[in-house]
Amino acid sequence: MQGLLPPLLASYFLTNVGFALAQTATVLPAQSQPTRTGTPGSFEIIGESLVSAQQIFLGTLNTVYFVDKVENNPTTVEGHSAWASEWNLAHDKQRPMDALTNTFCAGGNVLGNGTWVNVGGNQAVTTGGVNADNNAAPYFDSDGRQSIRLLDACDDGSCNWVLSPDAIGQRWYPTLETLEDGSVIIIGGCRNGGYVNDQYQDNPTYEFFPPRGAPVTLDILQRTLPANLYPLTWLLPSGNLFIQSNWATILFDYKAGTETPLDDVPDAVRVYPASAGNVMLPLTPGNNYTATLLFCGGSNIEASRWLDPSFIKTSYPASDSCVMITPDQSGKYVDDDPFPEARVMANFILLPDGRVLNLNGAASGTAGYGTEAWADGESYATDPVLAPAIYNPNAPGGNKWSRDGLQSSKVPRMYHSSALLLPDGSVLVSGSNPNADYNLGVPFPTENRTELFYPSYYNQRRPEPQGILSQISYGGPNFDIVLSAEDLFGNVSHVDSAKVVLIRPGFSTHAINMGQRYVELASSYTGFQENNTAILHVNQLPPNPALLAPGPLLAFVVVNGVPSVGVQVMVGNGQVGKQPVLPVADLPQKLIVPSSKSSGNGNAALPVSRQRFSLVSLPLLFVALAAFFL
Repeated sequence: MQGLLPPLLASYFLTNVGFALAQTATVLPAQSQPTRTGTPGSFEIIGESLVSAQQIFLGTLNTVYFVDKVENNPTTVEGHSAWASEWNLAHDKQRPMDALTNTFCAGGNVLGNGTWVNVGGNQAVTTGGVNADNNAAPYFDSDGRQSIRLLDACDDGSCNWVLSPDAIGQRWYPTLETLEDGSVIIIGGCRNGGYVNDQYQDNPTYEFFPPRGAPVTLDILQRTLPANLYPLTWLLPSGNLFIQSNWATILFDYKAGTETPLDDVPDAVRVYPASAGNVMLPLTPGNNYTATLLFCGGSNIEASRWLDPSFIKTSYPASDSCVMITPDQSGKYVDDDPFPEARVMANFILLPDGRVLNLNGAASGTAGYGTEAWADGESYATDPVLAPAIYNPNAPGGNKWSRDGLQSSKVPRMYHSSALLLPDGSVLVSGSNPNADYNLGVPFPTENRTELFYPSYYNQRRPEPQGILSQISYGGPNFDIVLSAEDLFGNVSHVDSAKVVLIRPGFSTHAINMGQRYVELASSYTGFQENNTAILHVNQLPPNPALLAPGPLLAFVVVNGVPSVGVQVMVGNGQVGKQPVLPVADLPQKLIVPSSKSSGNGNAALPVSRQRFSLVSLPLLFVALAAFFL
């Protein structure tokens, strides 16, 4: 009896209420203010990690997980030195964890169901990183090259690493990228390890987890020896993969197995061990969710030089070149503002306000370590760069980099350093260990000091938005977020700057944050001059899972450049598999409702609570009416 419905009511029901019935997300409690007080623009040492931060990732709002290589760490677990740990941010408490197999130079990312995956590693070792039999004293570790280690993060200290029964091909230095169905692709690596790769141990293939069959050869990895480890890889909104290895670049259609060559990267090698800073810039409605990739620094090293015995790494200057590419539109790189100084091993961290923090690294040399006479201790890099810099992608050319108000760290962050955005908007910085084993007696020792960097917004009063959903779908109904007068800094016009952003901090290792991504949701607003409050009307993600792969991440509301404390949300349906895609709901027009004094209308500005009731309850009214007519 749908014909009994007035046409307008039927249309509303089908296009809005139908989406609402499919939306099972709940509204998350509003976050309050950060629990720490830091000096904006500065670093603060907050403690020492139990293991060095070769790899780190954010598991929950309160837990950061550390993964090291097997070495003689003073902390023990299960009768041997620990090489993994958990740091509870809420209480600054840590616990050692058993990573089960050797995680040296593994890769990682998160599945669409929220399970973290840590893949590959090194052979079992003994003192000094020398290869050993499995489970031999003193470290009692085993070969990790074919291991898939899984972790479901928790807040109560009860979760532990487990081994998947599935094995992969031997991989040291593999790259992982989460795909639009929430599975991961595992790319490249070498079978036995070393400073760079070679034809006798190369593993120029890719495979998937959960498994989809035997590994498949990837041509770009065969032709980019020896610098083809940790190939820089991103899933693009087109559904293709961008892969950069040594000097070469391709678009890879992993579904069809086809590679399309793009221009060679100019000026410098960007992959490990040149290890340039690298990041996908924010995807926003303003740029039509078009992916642009930024590479800064690295080293201008020809392929023949990497294995040349006369190559003295520490004397080789880093590059200050920055280049960008927008691969779904063009295969050409373009120059961007150069680094403030040359740098290798730079970490790029996406901040909630849309800027990019650059920190860590060195001005000379490369990643790696060894005992050569010319090494700085054991480090293949020297001249640490202690000063951070911030890149603004929206600034005009010539003004994108800034050091205004920024202080330097006192801790050199060399090879095996990591950095990670935290929910309160600070950045956790840890690690540095260019040594074969735990070593404090060298210029760049095994580093456990852990810092927070506080961006410029850190001590400002944070918005406390109400209405963020626990689950974000691809398409579907829009939702409302309420902003108080305090959230808008006492001025309703600030709602025009408000935005909702989703950030996956990623899996940080070797100057790469695998899976790191920033997506701004489309939104409009209704503001009320009467009491300087507003409602943000927010679209869910565009109906394209390749834009932002499913899985857990952080949601922030940013007002006038100041982010709320992030909440953890699930993108997609929380499962590994094809993601549901829904039509996109229309957003209301942007509107500022005049105050009753200026409009002469006593009903022009309702209190926020009443306005929110009206907007939220309207779909329920249509549901009730539809049920009556049907």
